[in-house]
Amino acid sequence: MTMESAHAPHAGRKGAAPTALRRSATSIHPPRRPRAERARPAVRRRRTRRHPGAAPLLAVDVLAALAATAVLPALAGGGADTLAAGPAAAADPLVLAGPVAAGLAVLHARAGLYRPRLAPSALFELPALLGRSAVVWCAAAAAVAAAAPRHALGWAALATAVCLQVVLTCAGRGFVNQLRRRAAVRHPRSTLVVGPLPGARQVAAALQGRQEYGLRPVGLADPGLDPEAATGPLPVLTSHEDVRRAVIQNAVRVAVFTRPPEADERTAALLRLCHDHGCRLWLADAAGTARITGLRASRTSGAADGPAGADHVWGYAAQLLLPRPARPVERAVKRLMDGLLALAALALAAPLMALCAAAVRLADGPGVIFRQERVGLYGRPFTLLKFRTLRADEHESATRWTVAGDRRMSRVGSFLRKSSLDELPQLWNVVRGDMSLVGPRPERPFFVAKFADVHPGYEARHRMPVGITGLAQINGLRGDTSIEDRARFDNHYIDTWSLWQDLWILARTAASFFRFRLGGS
Repeated sequence: MTMESAHAPHAGRKGAAPTALRRSATSIHPPRRPRAERARPAVRRRRTRRHPGAAPLLAVDVLAALAATAVLPALAGGGADTLAAGPAAAADPLVLAGPVAAGLAVLHARAGLYRPRLAPSALFELPALLGRSAVVWCAAAAAVAAAAPRHALGWAALATAVCLQVVLTCAGRGFVNQLRRRAAVRHPRSTLVVGPLPGARQVAAALQGRQEYGLRPVGLADPGLDPEAATGPLPVLTSHEDVRRAVIQNAVRVAVFTRPPEADERTAALLRLCHDHGCRLWLADAAGTARITGLRASRTSGAADGPAGADHVWGYAAQLLLPRPARPVERAVKRLMDGLLALAALALAAPLMALCAAAVRLADGPGVIFRQERVGLYGRPFTLLKFRTLRADEHESATRWTVAGDRRMSRVGSFLRKSSLDELPQLWNVVRGDMSLVGPRPERPFFVAKFADVHPGYEARHRMPVGITGLAQINGLRGDTSIEDRARFDNHYIDTWSLWQDLWILARTAASFFRFRLGGS
C-alpha cells in the first residue's frame, strides 16, 4: 500500500538520442515522430511459439519410430528371440510406434533436443539420441513382455530396433539441419546485439562473417555508453526508447546479449523489452546462468549441459534464453484466491468501512469515495477507489506527487492515510478484476510516463496485475521513497512470483497493520 507520492524527486531528465543513430540510418531507421508526453502503455507480450523449429524434428522421430517398428516382423525367424507369427503379428509391432514416439518426444524435449540451435549437429547429438532410444525401447520391450509374453522382443530384435531408430533419426536430423542452414543464408533475421560495445562488436562481426547462422546484425545496444562515444559501422543505441523504436521499425526478431542481462538493471530492462516484442533471445560468451530476470537459460547443470547446452557463435559460447512457464493454472488460482479473499475481506470489514465513511462525511462533507485513474495490467487504465482524505472543495491532482501535509487534510483524513484504511475500497477493485491483492502498486498515467522515461524497467512492472500491497511496500517503500528501488522490487516479485510468495506478502502486510494498531502510531 502506497501513498500518492512528493514532486517525483527521483525522476531525472532523459538523455539525448545517440549521435551515431542520427549519422547512420542505413540499418536502424530514425524516429518517425517526436516523443509525446503521455502514459505509454506497456507492450503486451506477443504470443510466440515456444520452440518454433520442433515440428520437423518431431516428425523425424515419429517416422524413425514407425520404420523401426515396421521391420520387427521381418526379424521373426521362428526362434524364441523373435515375435510370434500369426495374423496379428504384423500389427503388433506397429502398435509400439505410438508409445515409442511419445516416449522419445518427452525425453528429447526434456533434454532440449527440440530447441533452436545456432550450430546444430546431428552427429554431436548421437550419444544423447542413442541413450534415450535405448531407454524407450527397453521400456517398450518390458511392457510387451509383461502384457503378452508370446510377443516378447528378443535381444537381437531389440538391438536392431534401437540401432535403426538412431541411424534414421540422425540422418533425418542432419537433413533438416542442412535445409535450415540454406534457408538461414537466404533469409537472415534482423538481429540486435546488446552489451558493452567492445564485446558487442566482436559478436556482431562474427555474425556478419558467418552467414550460416542466419543472423544479420542491424545495430548494437549499449545502455551504459555515452552517446558521444557511440560510433562505428553499425548504429549504436544508448537509450531504452531508441532500442524500442529500432526493434519495432526494423522488425528485429533476434537479440543477442553479450553478458548476463542481470548484470545491471538497464540491460535487464532491454531483455524484457525484446522479449515482449517477440524476439528470440540468446546469451553469448557467458556460462552458468540459470535464472535471468524472469527467463531461464537453456543450459542449466549436469546432464542438461550436453547437446542442448553446447552451442556457440563462431567460438563464443551461446545459450538460448527461454521464457519461464506462464503457469496458467496457478494464475487462475491467483485470480480465484483474489476474488474469494476480497469478498471475505469486504464482508468482515463492512462495519469498519461504514465507520470510516461516516467519519469522512462528518469531517470533510459530502463525497466519501475518491476516484482516480490509474494504470493497470499491460498499461490499461482503470478507476481506483479510495476513501477521500481531502476536503470536498478541492480534489487531489493527478499530477501532484504527494498530498502529505496538505492543509486541506483533516485529522480523519490524516489517520486514514497513515493507517492505510483509505485503501479499503480497493477491495472492490480486486473483486472487479481491476487489481490483485498482491502486485505492483498502480500509479497515475502522468507519473507512469515520467518514470518510464527515466527509470529502466519501470514499464516492465505492468506485466503483472497491480495490487493493493506488494513486495516493495512490505519493505518500507511507500510514499516519497525511491522509484528506482520500487521498480526493482516489483520486477523481482514478478520474476520470482508464486502463490506462496503472495500469501507471505499478505501475512507480512497484515502483521504490519496490526503493529500499527497496537502501537497507536
